[in-house]
Amino acid sequence: MEVSGGLESLRALHQDLIALEDGQLRNIDKLCNELREHIEAFKNLLDRPSKSDISRKRLQSGTIQIDESDYAVNEEFQESTIQLADALDLDELRAAKLLVDAQSDAELLGRSTIVSAVISYHERRQFLLELLRMLLRNAENPDCEEILRHEYLDLVGEILEIKDGPARNGSLFTRKCYKAMADIESWIQDLAERYQGTLALGQPIALEYDEMMVFQQSSLAQQHESLGAIVTYLVKGNYTSIEDFFKLLDHMPTIERWSHITVHYVPSIAAFTSQYGSPDNGGSLREARMLHNKIMDGRDSSPWPLRDFQAAMISWWLAEYSGWYLEQRLGSPVQGADLEAEAGARSDAFFQALKDGAFHCTLAICSQVYPDETYDPARNGLTEYLLRETPPLPTQVTGTSALFRDLLTEQIESFVNSFISNMPDTLRQFQITEDDQRKKILGGVPSQARNTLHDQDLHLERFLVIIAYTFDQRTEAAEAFWEDPDSNLYGFLQWASKRQSTPRVGAFCELLRSISRGEECATAAHKFLLEQGSTKTVRIRRSSSLNWGQIFSELNLYAAKIRETPTSSRPPVRYGGKPNAGDIDEPESAVMLECYLRLMAHICKESSEARSWLWNHETFKLLDVLFTLADVSVPPRLQACAIATVSAVLTNKTLETSFVVWNAMDQWASSPNSSVLAMSRAGKSMTPMICMEEITFEALSKTFDQADEFTRLLQILVSPSTDDTGLHDALPFPEQLGSSYRMPGIEPYIDFVFAKIFAAKPPIVDDPTQSRLLTNNVLNLAATCLAVFNENLVILANRSSIAVDTAIEASSLDAYARLHPFSRVMEWMFNDGVLAVLFAASKQDLNAVAAASPNSSNVLTVLGTIEVMNRILDLQSTFFEILRPLVKRQTNGHRHPVLNPTLASFEDSVATNLDLVVNLSLYSGLGNQELAINSLKLLEKLSSSRRLNASLTLASRQQPSGNRLVGVLEQHGDLERVRTSFILGMQYDERELDLGPGAPGWTIKSVMLDFLSHCLAALPDRPNLAHAILGFACTGATLSIEPDGSFARGSSLFHSVVRIVAEYPDGLDNAIQLWSSSVRQKAMRVLSILQASPLTSALAMAELRAADFLFALFLRQAVITSDTNLDGLSIQDENFVQTDSALVLEQYLDQRCILLEYTSSELRLVTTEGAPTLKARILSTLFGSTTMLDGTQLPNVTVFEMLDFLGVDFAAPGFSPLSKVFTEMDFTVAFDPYNGTAGQAAQMHLVEQLLALRLNEVRKSGYLDDAQEQEKALLDAEALMAFFRTQKTLRSLKDVRLRTLKAWSNLLALAIGHCDLDQVGRASLVLQALQSVMPKLERYTLESSTEALVLAKLVQALLFHVDLRSSVLDQTKVADLADDRFFNIFRTCLRAINVPEGDINLREVLYNICFRYLTSIAQPSSLKSYQHNISQTVKASGKKTIDIICDDAYGGTGTCRASAVLFLEALTATAVMEKSNYMIDSLARTNFILVLVEAIRDISNELRDSVPQDIPLLLSYYNSKLSLLLTLSQTRPGATQVINAGLFQTIRYSDLFSVDPDLGISIADTHNTLSKYYRLLLAVIRVIAAVLISRGAQNQQTIEQTKQFLAENRTLVVSVFKRQAGFGFGSGGEDSTMDSVDELVELFVLLMTSTEFIDVSKISFPLGISSLSAIVGDERGRADTSAWQFEDQQGTKRQRRKAFT
Repeated sequence: MEVSGGLESLRALHQDLIALEDGQLRNIDKLCNELREHIEAFKNLLDRPSKSDISRKRLQSGTIQIDESDYAVNEEFQESTIQLADALDLDELRAAKLLVDAQSDAELLGRSTIVSAVISYHERRQFLLELLRMLLRNAENPDCEEILRHEYLDLVGEILEIKDGPARNGSLFTRKCYKAMADIESWIQDLAERYQGTLALGQPIALEYDEMMVFQQSSLAQQHESLGAIVTYLVKGNYTSIEDFFKLLDHMPTIERWSHITVHYVPSIAAFTSQYGSPDNGGSLREARMLHNKIMDGRDSSPWPLRDFQAAMISWWLAEYSGWYLEQRLGSPVQGADLEAEAGARSDAFFQALKDGAFHCTLAICSQVYPDETYDPARNGLTEYLLRETPPLPTQVTGTSALFRDLLTEQIESFVNSFISNMPDTLRQFQITEDDQRKKILGGVPSQARNTLHDQDLHLERFLVIIAYTFDQRTEAAEAFWEDPDSNLYGFLQWASKRQSTPRVGAFCELLRSISRGEECATAAHKFLLEQGSTKTVRIRRSSSLNWGQIFSELNLYAAKIRETPTSSRPPVRYGGKPNAGDIDEPESAVMLECYLRLMAHICKESSEARSWLWNHETFKLLDVLFTLADVSVPPRLQACAIATVSAVLTNKTLETSFVVWNAMDQWASSPNSSVLAMSRAGKSMTPMICMEEITFEALSKTFDQADEFTRLLQILVSPSTDDTGLHDALPFPEQLGSSYRMPGIEPYIDFVFAKIFAAKPPIVDDPTQSRLLTNNVLNLAATCLAVFNENLVILANRSSIAVDTAIEASSLDAYARLHPFSRVMEWMFNDGVLAVLFAASKQDLNAVAAASPNSSNVLTVLGTIEVMNRILDLQSTFFEILRPLVKRQTNGHRHPVLNPTLASFEDSVATNLDLVVNLSLYSGLGNQELAINSLKLLEKLSSSRRLNASLTLASRQQPSGNRLVGVLEQHGDLERVRTSFILGMQYDERELDLGPGAPGWTIKSVMLDFLSHCLAALPDRPNLAHAILGFACTGATLSIEPDGSFARGSSLFHSVVRIVAEYPDGLDNAIQLWSSSVRQKAMRVLSILQASPLTSALAMAELRAADFLFALFLRQAVITSDTNLDGLSIQDENFVQTDSALVLEQYLDQRCILLEYTSSELRLVTTEGAPTLKARILSTLFGSTTMLDGTQLPNVTVFEMLDFLGVDFAAPGFSPLSKVFTEMDFTVAFDPYNGTAGQAAQMHLVEQLLALRLNEVRKSGYLDDAQEQEKALLDAEALMAFFRTQKTLRSLKDVRLRTLKAWSNLLALAIGHCDLDQVGRASLVLQALQSVMPKLERYTLESSTEALVLAKLVQALLFHVDLRSSVLDQTKVADLADDRFFNIFRTCLRAINVPEGDINLREVLYNICFRYLTSIAQPSSLKSYQHNISQTVKASGKKTIDIICDDAYGGTGTCRASAVLFLEALTATAVMEKSNYMIDSLARTNFILVLVEAIRDISNELRDSVPQDIPLLLSYYNSKLSLLLTLSQTRPGATQVINAGLFQTIRYSDLFSVDPDLGISIADTHNTLSKYYRLLLAVIRVIAAVLISRGAQNQQTIEQTKQFLAENRTLVVSVFKRQAGFGFGSGGEDSTMDSVDELVELFVLLMTSTEFIDVSKISFPLGISSLSAIVGDERGRADTSAWQFEDQQGTKRQRRKAFT
């Protein structure tokens, strides 16, 4: 076959065609064009050039040409090519091309190149065949759109070359298909012989070779199936001729035995018989008669080795062919033909075909092509009974695809319709003959060949069951039986329902069951049974037609006999042989009763009308009869059918219905039976009811049928009822169930299922399929018990005001927790035996799971185990911490312990079964979407567990693996396989955009990314499973890159994630869409964790830099506006926050945040590493121009434009008042308990349950008895839910906006700080940034203090990047702009400070900004012209502004107090420079000066009582206060206010000067205590000196107070002088205090001199000018200095020290 057409493109085409059939594909024109591009590949599909000497010689020449390129090949390549050509029987040059193309696949798949080439070859063939099959099917599909169907027909015409060529080309293509099928048959046989030969020689078989053999056989079988289907569609599409049928008939004798691919001929043969045998398909009678003669002659002249298959073909043919003579009048339409004789001959031929096994073969085919998910023991029992002498088909027949099964049943349906319509006499003859045989056998009349019922012909029964298989699960086809009461099919039903024998009743019930799927068909079947007889008449003998009355009569009769006959004397019911006296009627009664029950169960399940009618029937006691038929003495299969019928009755059950069934079942299980008890109670000391319960359970555990159905019944009973509000607040059974003879509850039932069925030793069944089905049902029961338990009720009872005990349906919360099956099931989940079975069930054969359909027992079992494990992990904390102690306390030890007490968590059991992690990892890559999703979710939880992520020492190496789970994968050699599956799942395919969120690839990507991000976030600093899968090598506690690994080659999963971020679109049609944006957002989140973690940062950043990741993302950025299309809506839309559009915006902002954070990290890194070129590229990109590697300049969004998200508004809709039902509800419990309700989003599931409980509470109180009040309450509940959802959305949007703003602010500050620009350029950038920021700051100071705080901090940082005193700026145009911009900043900050109820943290930053501005303009600069404007602005802000600042300075928190004080100091200094007393008057008005002075008194106490870590902040606060006092004291009015506030008195009470100067005051922080003390003394003395000098020499009062101060503190003064002179303190004194001591000496001398406290006129010393300036004030330096910052130069200090010495 031709292998042209890339494999990936063929796979994509196949997915597109499937999506188109499902109605999901959007771009149909693109699909049609791509199909046309592959026309040549389809034409050459069946051409497979075999090996040739010419090609081999060319290969051996050393140079070959592939795709017009010359290749020099070595001997190794030549040898591999020859091996591949031999394996595929393919031309050597074609094999060489395959080998070249497979090299990349080999690396990805981790296999040899030859194996990869074989896989690629077969997959290409298979995809081409499947595409052709789908084209042909859709071309003949009448439901397909007309335009699309014409496209398909046109494509088919081109492929078959009949569009412009002769029609016989269709026949030629058909015969090519025949030949290809024959070649495949030979190929499969050859592979098997080779494999067996290798085994016979005892040669070892490599694992890769074994896998390749299995793959080839499977792939060839699929290709054979596709070819069979293609031939069928060619026949149905009239592309073939009668000669093609002849060819096929001539080929069939060459098939010597049934194999798993022989069945692929069935649809095409049946299609040929219909196409050329039926008068309805355009053929001629002459051709039909010719074909008839050939078929009849071939029966004897060319018999098939498969005689039953040939007989089946003849029966199909005769059914179709007889239609030509159905309505013929007397006289033959064909010259010389005797129609009556021919009719007799056809009838004889049909009966002969039946004798040869026609119906046996047809029924075997129909029954055995269905997979194991349709396993039905009762139906299988009936089928086995009808096929008891027929050898079964090969088991591989069940491997056929669903499409093939549909095609096959369509063709058998044609035969059924034709047989019913064209051969009614033969059907009637069936009935007559079989009834006559049965009468003779039952009457004891001797016969030559029919002496027992086993020998009876059951052809009509087989035909009925064939119909049942044909129409089963095909609702549309089955509707044909009910649409027209005058149709042949409905007439056949009526005829077949009359005068039925016992086996025929069973077969007819199966037929009726198969055609009654769906509500309409099931209701029609129910009415059919009502119409056929009166249900009120109960007779022992069967009525003429099957009806409900007959069914009830039979069931009642058998139930009565069970009640009357003692169990010990009751003979077993057999399916054949001579009748027993104990049997009700006939030996097949059990089969009949099974079919009755199955029919009743099916109609109950499908039709609500029939279910209600049966449940409420006046005379037929449904549950009583069913549980009687489930007696322990009844045959197992019949018992299972009775239990299944009970399950069907519970379809859409209410809680009341469940309770009725629970009570009936418990009574059935425990009702004493004297004969049974007599045989079973020997040696047992227990009550009769408990003993009978054990006997019942023991009987139910004997066979698969009983155990399976009973487990399913329990699962249905514990599942939520239709009247459940979703709260799951009711027990699923009556609370007093079983209380008359044991502890109430369903614990015995749970124990029975897990002890006797699930963990039974030995297991109940040996058959693997049955074992999986039974295991899956038990797992469903466990999952349901865990799912219906509402753990939140306990939380709400403890933390909400709702009376949960009275609000729930259960009698009390205590009873709910104690009796609910949750706790017992959880105990069993920690039982060793159950855990062993659970982990064993999770380990299914990977190949079987990969090949199985989604509904197969293999897949369902794995899904069941995963679901149970997920629920255990979610609920184990509730069980261990709350439920288990409660149950143990209340049961007082009467409960039989089942769990292993050594297990503290489920992870402990996983730790000893780490193969689970391997299996889950491999399941995620098998292509089953549901399995992959569930596997990854469980794997995510396990890989996030610290218990399972401990290090593991492998036997194969000395060093421990960095992670236990990774080590297990490496041990099994599956790590590369898992990596490959993830890489394949992460491949970007543009076709996903056409399918949207329904694309399988999109779903898999989303789940994989969720797994990676959660795993990385849980353990970011430790090597874990996600790191290993991403491609990192885990060695110990570090990560590395393997030199020859996929990461080093750039083909790892990490690089796939990078490509997703770089290439995956945000949406289509100029809209950002949720499904596409979410994939990019999740991928970016993974990369964000990697680049932020110290463990992976260096490796990840290097790879991202090598990929130019940052520049690629910036080129994709777009500006968000109010009109941006977000999933169909703009932000301005009133419903925006109530739709998914809000989530789109959230995801987009998260992507923006991640990009900004990554850019900041990269900018820091390149600055640290010293990479100026790269830093210049990054900065250039930030400011709007990206330089590519080739030098090209591309424009992009600037960093300033990326503040766009602050320019959009989103607000919640209004909320209408509620009814009084909910007005007083407290929803605090629905919020995060650790953070409170402030700023947190509600947990919606808790809100919903709170509302439901409240509704229950008021409903029980009788408040909602009025319908209008109830409706109003429900509407209010919905409104509340909508409100909380909206608030949650808004909270999420605000959170991500804030995170993005912080990232943007950090990046902008970093970029401006690291840009290599001069002062003017940097100032220009700062001004541009301020232009973007200030409008937002002004807005958000009024709307949101959190955003305003971030913006304010940015402004503060930006101001420090500009030297406001620089003379360089004054010489440029930037100065004028800067003057205006900075003044506006100051004015904005003042307004923001004055905002009512503003945030104190924000005000602190605003104080710092203003302080920075004021201290800068206080120096000589061009800004002096604005000083007057500043004073006016402060005055205009009003008294309230000063009041707020003073309040913060006094009662603020943290550093805010110091910042406010410094701001007041700056304002005061500015006012002083303007010769204004405004600030002094304002501070006096607020008594703040008094506060400042009095603060001196508390210094010692506060320093002593504070904790050490608060000392630096406290000292800073006091220093700032003293600095403000100093500034005030430097003016006469200010000094007056300070003196009047009691300065000297406060100092006297402070004890600062009265302590031992050698020890200082007591400070909690003992480090450098004396130095801190002297700095405080210095600050206070400066204030005193400033007051003294400001008041002047004429102010005698101040002078006297100063003298008194000096006199009172003479000891300290002398000590300071001594310390300065070095007396008693070593040379030069103590280094840490000398600076303060020097200045203290100066100030003391100044005080003494000014007050004439001592005569120092004869002492000459150079007093430092800077110290005097600090005291009296100087316009050049006062404003930007603090009291503790004034120091002289070292030379001046030395001179001063010498003078005083």
